[in-house]
Amino acid sequence: MFQYIQKHIHDHLAERGMRQTRLVTKDGHCNIEFGNIRYPNHIAFLVDFWTTFVEIRWRFVLCYFVFAFTGSWFIFGLLWYSIAKSNGDLLGQNSTNGQVRCIENVNGLTTAFLYSLETQTTIGYGGRALTGHCIGTVILIIIQSLIGAIINCFMCGLILAKISLPKKRAKTVTFSETAVICPKKGSLCLLIRVANLRKTLLIGSHIYAKLLRTTITSEGETIILDQISIDFTLDAGKDNLFFVCPLTLCHVIDKSSPFCEMSADTLHKEEFELVVFLDGTAESTSSSCQVRTSFIPCEIQWGHSFLPIVSRTKGGKYRVDFSNFSKTVPVETPHCAYCFQNDRQHDHCFQNDRQHDHSHQQTKGGIDNTGFEVIDIDESTHITNM
Repeated sequence: MFQYIQKHIHDHLAERGMRQTRLVTKDGHCNIEFGNIRYPNHIAFLVDFWTTFVEIRWRFVLCYFVFAFTGSWFIFGLLWYSIAKSNGDLLGQNSTNGQVRCIENVNGLTTAFLYSLETQTTIGYGGRALTGHCIGTVILIIIQSLIGAIINCFMCGLILAKISLPKKRAKTVTFSETAVICPKKGSLCLLIRVANLRKTLLIGSHIYAKLLRTTITSEGETIILDQISIDFTLDAGKDNLFFVCPLTLCHVIDKSSPFCEMSADTLHKEEFELVVFLDGTAESTSSSCQVRTSFIPCEIQWGHSFLPIVSRTKGGKYRVDFSNFSKTVPVETPHCAYCFQNDRQHDHCFQNDRQHDHSHQQTKGGIDNTGFEVIDIDESTHITNM
């Protein structure tokens, strides 16, 4: 019965989390749209055309690739057709004896299109060629060759830039599906796991987070998506991490932490979004990338800890078991941050009292000699008087 109720509560919290609007999705995409942008601002996207083309979707890039080449072939094919027609080189035109042709074997629109394609792609089958007797054809072939080279360079650079985007490197860096709150090294901490799925490192990695929630200022102003900085640390420090194996990010919940006012009962009733960022430079490409993810209240488990995933084999190698990457186990955790502080103070006072009593006993009864062997003395033994 208890397991059924717990499962029902978990499903309800998960459904509530699905309804909660995220600014950043789990895979790092920003859920935001811009409206009522003025027309001059749209022109700015055309001015910065390179960034616009790099950021558009692949299906549009492929469409532009096809239209750019076929369109240029067709336009120049019309120009070659007009030159041939003006010179009387087409079939059905009354050509005089001894007339000099501008283009050999261009007799119609289809052959003009084929000649344009062969010229721009430098195929040159040899069936159609310029005669060199018309100055207009020489100028047109120079223009088409230059424009064809520009289209080739632009499209090749665009496809290469999209393939090598830094955000593709971010796909091989993953965060745990949930975050946990549990004691660690004498502090109540919020823990998140992050792993690099490639063996190549992210150089100069930097980790930080923002807590997004709606707040009301003292002046009565409502701020939607108010950003509060959350500091995460590791045993190795905060910057320049040795990111070769999965790491556990740690945020200490103290008096300055926004999680200090929350408890195990009220955590899932809160309305906030924890966005975690990891910045670094890819070792293989030297390009900077950023990995993002977010956690909502139903994705934070109070009183749980992550399972260990790093072990050492008999051969002396280190092994990472990603099957336990997001798995957690319940651990003994105080109900809130204030309870944790009170428990620590109580344990500290109790420990001091024990040390005080121990020192008092030693002063009153002497110092115990741990090496002294205790023996039993029989009281009935006769004592010889000297």
